[in-house]
Amino acid sequence: MKSHTLGRTVLLLALLLIALSAGAQPQTATQLEAPDVILRGLPFSINVQELPGDGPYTAIIGDQRLNVSLDDQGGGVIEGIQVEDASATLTLVNSDGTPLANLDVRAIFAWLSLLPALVAIVLALVFRQVLMALFVGILLGGWIWHGMSFSALARAFGDSVNVHVLQAASDSEHMSIVLFCLLIGGMVGIVSRNGGTQGIAQRISRVIRGRRQAQTSTFLLGIAIFFDDYANALIVGNTMRAITDKMAVSRAKLAYIIDSTAAPVSSIMLISTWIGFQVGLISEAMSNIADWNESAYSVFVNAIPYNAYPILALIFVFMTTWLGRDFGPMLTAERRAVAAGGKRTTLSSREAMVEEAEITTKPGVPVRALNAIVPMLILAGITLGGIYATGVAALGPGEHSLKDIFGEGDSFSSMMWGSLAACVAAMVMTQAQRLMSMTETAHYWFEGVKSMLFPITILMMAWALANVNETLQTSDFLVAALGESLSPAWLPTAIFILAGFTAFATGSSWGVMGIMIPLVIPLAWAVLEQNGMSNTPDGMSILYASVASVLAGAVWGDHCSPLADTTLLSAMASGCDLVEHVRTQLPYAMLVGTVSVIFGTLSVGYGFSWWLGLSAGAIVLFGTLILIGKRPESQPATEQTAVEDSI
Repeated sequence: MKSHTLGRTVLLLALLLIALSAGAQPQTATQLEAPDVILRGLPFSINVQELPGDGPYTAIIGDQRLNVSLDDQGGGVIEGIQVEDASATLTLVNSDGTPLANLDVRAIFAWLSLLPALVAIVLALVFRQVLMALFVGILLGGWIWHGMSFSALARAFGDSVNVHVLQAASDSEHMSIVLFCLLIGGMVGIVSRNGGTQGIAQRISRVIRGRRQAQTSTFLLGIAIFFDDYANALIVGNTMRAITDKMAVSRAKLAYIIDSTAAPVSSIMLISTWIGFQVGLISEAMSNIADWNESAYSVFVNAIPYNAYPILALIFVFMTTWLGRDFGPMLTAERRAVAAGGKRTTLSSREAMVEEAEITTKPGVPVRALNAIVPMLILAGITLGGIYATGVAALGPGEHSLKDIFGEGDSFSSMMWGSLAACVAAMVMTQAQRLMSMTETAHYWFEGVKSMLFPITILMMAWALANVNETLQTSDFLVAALGESLSPAWLPTAIFILAGFTAFATGSSWGVMGIMIPLVIPLAWAVLEQNGMSNTPDGMSILYASVASVLAGAVWGDHCSPLADTTLLSAMASGCDLVEHVRTQLPYAMLVGTVSVIFGTLSVGYGFSWWLGLSAGAIVLFGTLILIGKRPESQPATEQTAVEDSI
């Protein structure tokens, strides 16, 4: 009896387990995935997963009926969805009209995506507290992202560091730049203490007899270090800062020369770290244009003469340094420097921090320029060699042009190799000459690293704000709002202004290029085809000018924005307050930008040759500088006294 009861119990348990296991089998359900943020009036896509069968499938949202593009993985994508109201429901149905899935979507006003960047820029300019401004921008972006409620504010506060800054720090390219900056700072700390920096200053001082030569030498050194804008800013700034201080050149003018040389020269050189990125984007954008048979590199080279802003920016920097004339806030800064006679009596908070962290030469050590020249040459040489070696490795066996090699090179790894080798060289040379003990050498290496922490923090916060802008689709909104001009003559100008404003708001010239070049090239080709101008000389000039306008506008926007990484690095390397740098550089950038539009993009759009426009633009810049520019040394005596009293 007991055995029968036990048998029934075991049978019941087995049946129960089978039922439970059958019920636990996951039910296949169609899933819909929408973007984190949806902007009203802007098209977006929704990914579909776990579709049953082969379709067809239709998405219904409001008056829109959209087909699902199927993939090979049992899913698909719904493209071109637009929502005009605050909320809407999307229903996915099969061929019989049977609903498979529903998704409630929430959309925000598109202009809200621009608010975090604009608020950060305004706060930075008004209060001159960049970290505070960036943090408020990140916080505001997170609040918009999470729904603009009180609980969303708490989530945004938590995400400001835990999500956005962490994402910025997790990017390998970002960390390459951070390590490069830290290693450069450590090297500068050693060569400053062992007398190398002072040795360079003494040698250059024997040749440089005045302010003009100091500024022109800074400009020429910036041209010489053409292969990378980051390396350019850091090397030139740390090399020339003490010399320009001695020659009564303001830190604001030094920062302007560095900033307006670094990116412009790197962006138009045939061999630089910018080439691979730009050519890759151009190649991808050209892939769907069947009637355009030209290599992407050829397009890049042909577009160089149409880069009016970078070319005219370099010309204008040379004019201001050679003529010794300035205007606006830059003239005020220069007059203060001249009045102080090379002695820095009044410092901004940032300049005071740099000055406090300044590492002086160790008393009693012999001052030798080679102790700084050799590490800096190693830095430049290994960085350049690393870019070449990684470019060759990326291209594989065979013959390759120098342009292709540098275009494919890994600039970020190369910069780290160069800066690390420069640090080691500085340490070895210091120890070999017994200028400092190993403990002292390590101490001043860390002192140099510490001097870079504040600007790196700003850089990290700027990257975090860029992540917020990407999430809020700021660039997509700007392109949709400002990219409606379809006149061939105005196309380069519209692209230049759009790229400039986008770079100003986001602080990323490379980000602007990555977003706009794939959009601009097909758009420009379509406009030319509609007007019967494709593959004509005038049409190709407009096409090259349109490609160049993305790059030129991105560089222009960077020069105007306190959020741009090159702007931050230029201010950091020159020891200038960031807001002071932006405030003094802005009138120059706006002048050159305006001249670039009139004599660059517009003149090409209306059929004038690029060389004629550049020549006319250079003449206008020269005349403007002669007309409104003044020499800081020639201020009236009463004005000189007023400046001294204000100091």
